[in-house]
Amino acid sequence: MNSQKSWILCCFFNFLIACVFGLLMRLMYLFPLDFLNYSFLLHAHSHVAMLGWVYLIVYVLVVHFFIPKEKSQKPIYNRLFWLTEFSVVGMMIAFPIQGYALFSIVFSTMHILLSYVFCRLVWKDCSKDKSPSQRLLLTSILFMVLSTFGVWCLGPAVSTLGKQSAFYQIAIQFFLHFQFNGWFILAILALFLKQFQNKIDEVKFKKFYFLIIVSTLLTVCFPVRWFVEDDVLSYINVLGVLIQLMAFIYFYKMLKPQISDFKNTLNKTTKIVYGLALCSLFLKVGIQLLTLFPNLAEVSHQIRNFVIGFIHLTTLGIITGFLFGILLQNKMLSVHSRILKIGVKCFILGYIATEVLLFLQGWFFFFGEGTLPGYFQSILILSILLVLGLFLMMSSIIKRKSYCHSS
Repeated sequence: MNSQKSWILCCFFNFLIACVFGLLMRLMYLFPLDFLNYSFLLHAHSHVAMLGWVYLIVYVLVVHFFIPKEKSQKPIYNRLFWLTEFSVVGMMIAFPIQGYALFSIVFSTMHILLSYVFCRLVWKDCSKDKSPSQRLLLTSILFMVLSTFGVWCLGPAVSTLGKQSAFYQIAIQFFLHFQFNGWFILAILALFLKQFQNKIDEVKFKKFYFLIIVSTLLTVCFPVRWFVEDDVLSYINVLGVLIQLMAFIYFYKMLKPQISDFKNTLNKTTKIVYGLALCSLFLKVGIQLLTLFPNLAEVSHQIRNFVIGFIHLTTLGIITGFLFGILLQNKMLSVHSRILKIGVKCFILGYIATEVLLFLQGWFFFFGEGTLPGYFQSILILSILLVLGLFLMMSSIIKRKSYCHSS
């Protein structure tokens, strides 16, 4: 159990660093920091957030919930965790200094190879029940492996056609799409379903499961359409988005009979966090429905604020929301700690406020209104709440860890 506490602390440390990188990027809009390169920082921010926070905390929770006790105690899991963290720290240092270059590529490749080892272990050690949550988890792992094909195409794409080519851009989008919508979201939903003690309705689950896989495969056409002029891709995406809507209707129906019992087992902070995650999830589905309108689909990737807002909706709202909820519900974070509660509220406030600003600014650009007054100052100040929230949550984990050691 102690190694697990160190793991969780380590994941929060990565998340804090990723947020600090994000804060520095927002600072650079107001004060040019000559010693920092914006695009290098951006690579550092996104890699550490995805691979250091989301990937590793999912690793921790998958080992905790899906790997039988006697197997999860094997030294291989601990070694693999710290090796993966080593690759993340490598990226943390290399990206801000050199951007995409030798060392950062070495560390990110190392991360992918270690993730294959993790896939193999989970596939082998997973308890042998064929529960809905388990099927979802194993599917998410297949999507993770599929997403990495995009990364392996980057080398050939650069050497043959160059970084500006459609092939290169599509390879990146392929990786991101299946990482976020395939691996991360399905793994999070698998972990969430694992929290429901009662049996889940198999019939409704099968419909949800089939529809979510089909929609994940079809909606990859959306980012591809940015680089390939073909209306067929738009039609396939429309179909994918509608299927996704149906999938989440079944998801809701499947959980509806258990929702009130489930809510009664949760304390107030956990309820708030899960509420945030579910609202963000339905917002994401709603925003994807808006892209059915061709002119909105067109601007969705041209207006940078929309892009960042949407990425943050997925990573901070849905993924992090569910992760915080699961950690709190299972007392892996100290639910009664006052510092923790303040930290969680700070984080949520920072998340909601920065999202509102990002989307509002996006709409201003869409209607040709220019920049919101005081936009850069406001978003910088509100982003401090995210960093402060994480800092407080980390202090609570450290405090609890030292308390457990002394007792």
